[in-house]
Amino acid sequence: MKRLLLPALLVLFSVPLILQLTPLEILKLKTFDALVTDQKPSGYFTILNITEEDITTEGGYPLSRQTLAQIQINLLRKGAIGVGWVVAFPQPDRFGGDFEFTESLSFAPSVLAMYENNTDSYPPTTGTVILGEDIGGIVSQGVVENIDILKQNASQGLAVARTDIDNLVRRLPLLMRTPEGWVPAYGTEVLKILAGADTYVIKTNQNGLEEIRVKGLPSVPVDSLGRKWVSWVDTPQTDLGEMNVENKFVFVGFTAKGIMPQLATPVGLLEPHKIQAALAESILIENSPRIPDYSLAVELITLLITVSLIWFIVLNMGITSGIILSTFISLLTVLSGLYMIRKGILIDVTWTLVSQILTGSIGFYLNFRTQFKLRQEIKKQFEHYLDPAQVKRLQDQPELLKLGGEKRYCTFLFTDVRGFTALSETLEPEEVTYIMNQALTIQQQAVQKHGGMVDKYIGDAMMAIFNAPLDLEDHENKAVIAAIEIQKNIKEADIDVAIGVGVNTGYAVIGNMGSESRFDYTAIGDAVNTAARLESATKEVGEDILIGENTKKSCGIKLNLLEPIKVKGKKDPLIIYTWRGKHESIT
Repeated sequence: MKRLLLPALLVLFSVPLILQLTPLEILKLKTFDALVTDQKPSGYFTILNITEEDITTEGGYPLSRQTLAQIQINLLRKGAIGVGWVVAFPQPDRFGGDFEFTESLSFAPSVLAMYENNTDSYPPTTGTVILGEDIGGIVSQGVVENIDILKQNASQGLAVARTDIDNLVRRLPLLMRTPEGWVPAYGTEVLKILAGADTYVIKTNQNGLEEIRVKGLPSVPVDSLGRKWVSWVDTPQTDLGEMNVENKFVFVGFTAKGIMPQLATPVGLLEPHKIQAALAESILIENSPRIPDYSLAVELITLLITVSLIWFIVLNMGITSGIILSTFISLLTVLSGLYMIRKGILIDVTWTLVSQILTGSIGFYLNFRTQFKLRQEIKKQFEHYLDPAQVKRLQDQPELLKLGGEKRYCTFLFTDVRGFTALSETLEPEEVTYIMNQALTIQQQAVQKHGGMVDKYIGDAMMAIFNAPLDLEDHENKAVIAAIEIQKNIKEADIDVAIGVGVNTGYAVIGNMGSESRFDYTAIGDAVNTAARLESATKEVGEDILIGENTKKSCGIKLNLLEPIKVKGKKDPLIIYTWRGKHESIT
């Protein structure tokens, strides 16, 4: 199931990224807004705001073209190197001031605004040189131009401000396609006339536009639609009273309420002349922020690699190691994204980070569930056979238990109630049950007291293991002491039964044994069989406890050597020992 879950997660996280779903695109753009480095003004531009007070002083809006002409002349007298009116003049002035305004425009480089509409009317195309196929770009639906007398003495630029998916202005086209060719954006045209150029150079690739260059200026990387990411530079602003415009190109616009629309941007509501000034500033910024055409491929590859890596780490390492390494990968992803954004390459890692967190959470849940089930299985399997402290240790450290089976050197203890068949024939079933429960409880308590594990009950018999599933130091001694204590406690219980005990030490295969549907934790091997044979021989030998030779070798308790005995399944006689001391001396 876990092998199939990773591909499913990768598909689940990749599809929204590939389809560029709206919530992800908004998240990406908001991230860029917050992290893109602020840029300093170029020093070439100033914004002139015509305010509410200015409109009141001039007797209301619209201002006469004679007034605009005087503003133009005053700006030039103050040292402006050019004036950009981010205002369109599609109709003649009803006050007859077009001539004066036209004359003032001719005194210095001037740019007038055009606006989009759906008239299917377009201005003459700008001279362009296309390097590559003539593809890509945003198609204009129509343009509102200025009246002929004005556009003959000034340049025109398209003051377009199309919004992103969240209705904010961030990316502006430098050129827009028309049926006949290309028309420049307002900020682009400003730079062209300042550079004294007459053409644009457009470089394309298989996706669309790649770069746009004005002669005399560095190439400007753009997306396939010809858009430039706008850096919201804090361009100096002035007004008609101050006119601090010396050696600056001036973007003129209205900030008086209700005249020009305010457009939503990541830095707040701005009038068109401020947006076009920001575009012109952005074009001049070296390494200005951009979303490259390969951004989606990089984002997708980053997601696939890091999510797969976190999945592997979480499922194959411990919780602490998994958390540390997964956190490191996520932190490295964030730092890489920040580094790229600071360098002006807008690669988004927010969705990758979200995917990493979700993947890690799912992986940790599955790991926890597996560990929880393992602990429950351990508790269920060993709670009746091990001391509670040993069960807790196994739950806390499941790696101590090799459930698949292992070869271990252990001591095995077998017991059997003598005469149980005859006893059951003379007593009531309730009495038999009581006596057997008493006898088996005494045996269990002795085994667990000395660190052994009660492996199973077989009718009136019991099998115990010392040194499995947990390591038990000096297990031979402890098994012998448990055997002695069983005999002592049985006699003190006064339940009128006798117990035979066989103890032997050796290697055995220990683990879960059985079928696929039913299995038990137990031990198999010659050492186990020998312990069972020793218990069976106690009645024949006439001793309550028989101990094998291997146990004696590592046992510090003084034992008594008996005559060797022949047992079933063994060619040679077994050397055996017993203990005949006083119970009080062994505690």
